[in-house]
Amino acid sequence: MRIVIPMAGMGKRMRPHTLVTPKPLVEFAGKPMVHHIVEELARTCKEPIEEVAFVVGRFGEEAEKNLVAVAEKIGAKGSIYYQDEPLGTAHAVLCAAESLSGKVIVAFADTLFKADFVLDEEKDSVIWVQRVDDPKAFGVVKLNDRGLITDFVEKPETFVSDLAIIGIYYFRDGQNLRAELQYLIDNNLKEKGEFQITNALENMQRKGLKFAPGQVTEWLDCGNKNATVATHNRWLQLNPATNTMALDAVVENSTIVQPCFIGKGVKISGSVVGPNVSLGDGTQITASVLSNSVVQKNTRISNSVIDNSLIGSFAEIRGKKLDFSLSDYSTLIAE
Repeated sequence: MRIVIPMAGMGKRMRPHTLVTPKPLVEFAGKPMVHHIVEELARTCKEPIEEVAFVVGRFGEEAEKNLVAVAEKIGAKGSIYYQDEPLGTAHAVLCAAESLSGKVIVAFADTLFKADFVLDEEKDSVIWVQRVDDPKAFGVVKLNDRGLITDFVEKPETFVSDLAIIGIYYFRDGQNLRAELQYLIDNNLKEKGEFQITNALENMQRKGLKFAPGQVTEWLDCGNKNATVATHNRWLQLNPATNTMALDAVVENSTIVQPCFIGKGVKISGSVVGPNVSLGDGTQITASVLSNSVVQKNTRISNSVIDNSLIGSFAEIRGKKLDFSLSDYSTLIAE
């Protein structure tokens, strides 16, 4: 089994954090977002993952090294491909053409999910879906009486289905997918100015490929600061094993309200931390109250009350009551 993860977007809705760190590498609960995605995908598979192929922008050597490490942590080979122009989802997947062979999962790195099923790898294809209250904002699928997908409808104005496509797909024959994507590119078949993977799916279906839905139990958005903080909170609640404190963390005259993740070398003094807080390695909290927040690595916070916040690495905060998003290497002093 191979996994292809297109993630070349600039993550503009997550700025200022994505000015320094690609959005899928923003960490919470001790791991980058994309690491959580890869682990959850691997958990749904019956067979080992042999390769994880990341389709990226020009993120730099350090980011690429971190992505390869994500693959290696589940025992897979990590590969890096580049998408230098934002030409659509089909184009993004085809950038990893050399990895489109055998059984393939394609997962766009915009959301986290939880699933309670094991992938049926003998099906032609599985498309992960989730019921939503307002289907108008999503691409949706229609099912027949046998539970197979019959139609793909992009952002329907009138109700046709409430099963939204969440951006994760399984294909038993990756080479077939590659050929259909290449057909779109070779014939310049665009929709709304871009090459769309749904057009390839429609072509495959017309040729007899059967698509089955794989319904997830949780679909969690990481599109902006508030959504990412809410997703982090839910992730801690759904994954009790992530609620840990590193052995070398130091907690003095403080209260930890679970669920929380506290990384290596963290120092907490005279503070209340939690619920729903992740503290990255090397962070120091002094005389402060933190809740519902993600703090990256090596950040210092003192004399502050912080809630619903996303804070970068190597930042320094001294202040009062705050609800904010602060990038890496920043200093905030609230008098």
